[in-house]
Amino acid sequence: MVTPELFRSLPCPTYPEIRLSLFPGGKLKRLFEEFQPEAVHIATEGPLGLAARRYCMKHDLPFTTAFHTRFAEYINARIKLPLTIGYAMLRWFHGPSRAVMVATQSLEDDLRLRGFAHIVRWTRGIDTNLFRPRERAANDLDEPIFLYVGRVAIEKNIEAFLKLDLPGKKIVVGDGPQRRQLENRYPDAEFLGLKEGEELAALYAAADVFVFPSRTDTFGLVLLEALASGLSVAAYPVTGPLDVIGSNPVGVLDEDLQSAALKALEIPKEACRAFALDFSWDTSAAQFRNNLSPFTES
Repeated sequence: MVTPELFRSLPCPTYPEIRLSLFPGGKLKRLFEEFQPEAVHIATEGPLGLAARRYCMKHDLPFTTAFHTRFAEYINARIKLPLTIGYAMLRWFHGPSRAVMVATQSLEDDLRLRGFAHIVRWTRGIDTNLFRPRERAANDLDEPIFLYVGRVAIEKNIEAFLKLDLPGKKIVVGDGPQRRQLENRYPDAEFLGLKEGEELAALYAAADVFVFPSRTDTFGLVLLEALASGLSVAAYPVTGPLDVIGSNPVGVLDEDLQSAALKALEIPKEACRAFALDFSWDTSAAQFRNNLSPFTES
C-alpha cells in the first residue's frame, strides 16, 4: 500500500484529516520499480492517485480505480464549480482504468449516463463483531435517541436532521468544518466529536434510529454499521440508502425525513441486525481480487 504517510503532505483544505501528498512522483517511481507490481489499484483521485496514474500510463501498466466519492458535487457545494467540469475531470481520470469499481447499482447507472465505462461492482463489508446490539444504560431507556455519524460538513446535509422536530435526543458523532456553526445554531443537539472503535460501536448500540440526511453519498458505510448495531435507518430515497436498504423493512426512505425518523422507531432491532449480517468482508475481498487487472484478463 502506497499512502500519503510515505510522503511529505499537507492537510486538504476543509478536509484536514485527509492528507495530500506533495510531489510524490519521484519516490512513487522508485517504489514501483522496487516492488514490480502485477496489479495496481488507484483508490482516490488526489495527488498520489494522479502520480500513480501517470506512472502506469507512461509504462503501459494496466490499473484499476474506484469511484468512492462524488467529488464533483462536493466541490460544487463549496466553490460552485459546475458539475459538467467536475465530471469531465473525473471521466478523464478514470477513462484509462481497466475496471472502475463502484459499490451500488444506482451509482453505476448514473456514471454510465455520465459517460463512464468499464464499471464493475465492489460491495462493502463491516465488522459485525464490533458493531452489534448491546445492553443500553438505564438512563437511555426513557426517551428515543436519534443518531448521526459521519463528517460534519455541508455536503452531508446534517442541518436537515437537526431541524427535525423529534422527541428525545439528537446526537451527532463526527467532526468537520461545519461543526462549530451547527453547535451554535442547534444547542439542544449533542455534538460528541470523532469517535472510533468500541466507543463508536457503543454509541450506535445506545441509539434507537440512525438518521442519514446525505443526498450525495455513493454508499454510506455507516448505514451498515448502524444496522449491524440494531438501529433502523431514516433517510431520503436517494443513491446510497436506496441501494443499501431499498424496500427491505429495516429502514424508512422518504422525502419527509421527520416522518421517516418517527416511523423507523417501530422497526424491530432484530430485523436490522439480521439484514446487516449479509455484508461480509469475505464477499467484499473476493470481489476486489476478481476485479483487479490483469487477473480479469486471465
